[in-house]
Amino acid sequence: MTGRISALDVLRGVAILGTLGTNVWIFASPDGPASFLTGGGSVGEALLRAVSNGKFLGLLSILFGIGVALQHRSAVRRGERWPGWYLWRSALLLVEGLLHYTLLFEFDVLMYYAVVSVGVAYVVGRGARSVRRWMVGALVAHLVVVGVLTAALAVFSGDVGGASGLPTDTSSWVAQVVGRWEHFAVYRVEAVLAIPLSAVLFLAGALLLDEGALEDSERGRRVRRRLMWVGLGAGAPLNLGTTLVGGALPLVDRYVCAPVVAFGLLGLVVELVLRGRAEAGRVRRGITAVGRSALSCYIGQNLIASVLCYDWGFGLAGRYAHLGVPFVVGVWVVVSGVLVVCASWWMARFERGPVEELWNRAHRGPQRLLTGR
Repeated sequence: MTGRISALDVLRGVAILGTLGTNVWIFASPDGPASFLTGGGSVGEALLRAVSNGKFLGLLSILFGIGVALQHRSAVRRGERWPGWYLWRSALLLVEGLLHYTLLFEFDVLMYYAVVSVGVAYVVGRGARSVRRWMVGALVAHLVVVGVLTAALAVFSGDVGGASGLPTDTSSWVAQVVGRWEHFAVYRVEAVLAIPLSAVLFLAGALLLDEGALEDSERGRRVRRRLMWVGLGAGAPLNLGTTLVGGALPLVDRYVCAPVVAFGLLGLVVELVLRGRAEAGRVRRGITAVGRSALSCYIGQNLIASVLCYDWGFGLAGRYAHLGVPFVVGVWVVVSGVLVVCASWWMARFERGPVEELWNRAHRGPQRLLTGR
């Protein structure tokens, strides 16, 4: 049990820091969020972007599905109705996502997760057979959407004109807040792909928990070997190919191949954690602290990167973006370092991260009010 919990914390930490590796390109661009419509310039930049693009967000989605399954198990053990109060958790997540989107980050995933978690909670409560059926259905729907959009890109390929129509001025935080709602449809159009993909990965995570992927057992090792073979042995080379081809394949690269690699990463990280020493080193302890306060660190990384890079903060993107890849990597290293140090300090003194503590109080408050406990 201890090994499994430790593996989950490490996985969450890896997913959070890896997701920053994708988002940091947005913050480090002089155009800010408008740069999301433009790709990498050189081959080297494209390959570096590809290291994190979609993979760690996919891993985070799988872990969220594992979390839903764990919540279901806990409710069953306590004899509580399901989904019951879990729906309140989803509502809180939606509110938190809306605030995060409005105040900080155009490409928030919490809103998508909130929507998907409601349907997944009902499916998980109906058993593994239902989970498999719905997962296959969601996968088919997702692949159809990706296929149609990829065909459209192939037909209408050409210069998309950069981030035409989107604001590029980051000198005013208030203006950015207003701009997020003025361009809500553009910034949230990813929902067409993110919601069905999240459903697939949430349900896959629930199945992996049932199949023992996190167990320190022979059964668990067999599952992890399959995950690594498929995700890293087959998925990673395929993902590299779609990255190099580019053109009409960016959606296949990010929304099909990258999530396959995410399963391999899950298998690899869990295997390394379970084979590691009982006394974790400083790096692992830091990543574990980030994982234990994952929600705080997800929001915190976007806040820190915004303050560092945008013109209403220190304006580093406007001054140093011309340095290219070294600047982007430097921002990632600094933000990750701050997260690890702060999370380590906080979790050594408190049971939960700051946002997690507020979340717990908001979640438990109505229950205590209604039950008197």
